[in-house]
Amino acid sequence: MNDDAVLIDRFLEMMAAERGASRNTLLAYRTDLEGAGALVGGLAAAGKERLAALPEAWAQLAASTVARKASALRAFYAFLEEEGLRSDNPSASLPRPVTRRPLPKILSVQDVERLFHRIEERIAAPHPPPLNLRLAALIELLYGSGLRATELVSLPRRALAADRPFLILKGKGGRERLVPISDRARAAVAAWLHHVPADSPWLFPSGKSHLSRIRLYQLIKALAAAAGIAPQRVSPHVLRHAFATHLLEGGADLRALQSMLGHADIATTQIYTHVDSRRLVELVNSRHPLAAMPHRRVDGGASAP
Repeated sequence: MNDDAVLIDRFLEMMAAERGASRNTLLAYRTDLEGAGALVGGLAAAGKERLAALPEAWAQLAASTVARKASALRAFYAFLEEEGLRSDNPSASLPRPVTRRPLPKILSVQDVERLFHRIEERIAAPHPPPLNLRLAALIELLYGSGLRATELVSLPRRALAADRPFLILKGKGGRERLVPISDRARAAVAAWLHHVPADSPWLFPSGKSHLSRIRLYQLIKALAAAAGIAPQRVSPHVLRHAFATHLLEGGADLRALQSMLGHADIATTQIYTHVDSRRLVELVNSRHPLAAMPHRRVDGGASAP
């Protein structure tokens, strides 16, 4: 095993143990570090001069991709320096492109109502097909609790207790969070549970495992098309965004929303505030203490509050 491979393994072990990095994050770090090492002839002995060649090699990449690759290298070399494996940190020459987090795709409340109306039509029969009950449970949990697609499809069969209006999830980085479950979602899951084999470890079984993320995407896009919504506008993640956006519009606290979504950094949650600027202005004008004070005119008089 070469020097780079040993050092990358040690770095990734630290990221997993100390920072709770997920498997996908670790794979992304490994790919970026190994790719950079191939470009500069090895990371272990690379100095500022060799790393300075990377911006040119990355010239055709998107700014967000360059930022991610540079961030991985900076974290790697900071680790080597802290561990005494290098006496310097050559990453100062790496670019710091300015990137903007893309705004999430948004579904209106009316769009969501159309999805649920279509589901209600399918389960209105006295004995609705089990797959329609499954779809109802999936959509209720996605929109009603803001679960990630992977979290949803891999829910254990006994994840929801009849006497407990929440579940405890282990999400990205192994972080646990409490997720409230609406009465509607609990009812939809209870109806679906009658059709889940008693020996299944999963709430949404499929074959020898659980429902796949790909199949979940297909089901949601088919539902969108049936509801008259362009399928490309709807996905599990878009429904998670809708959950967050509509809660914020309804007056939810940003910190509470961060906890429910499982965001490690509130900056990630703050992206949802862009959709609600008009409501925030109205809130300041109607709820701020100054709103109750008489408004002073320029000529010194007072107008009615």
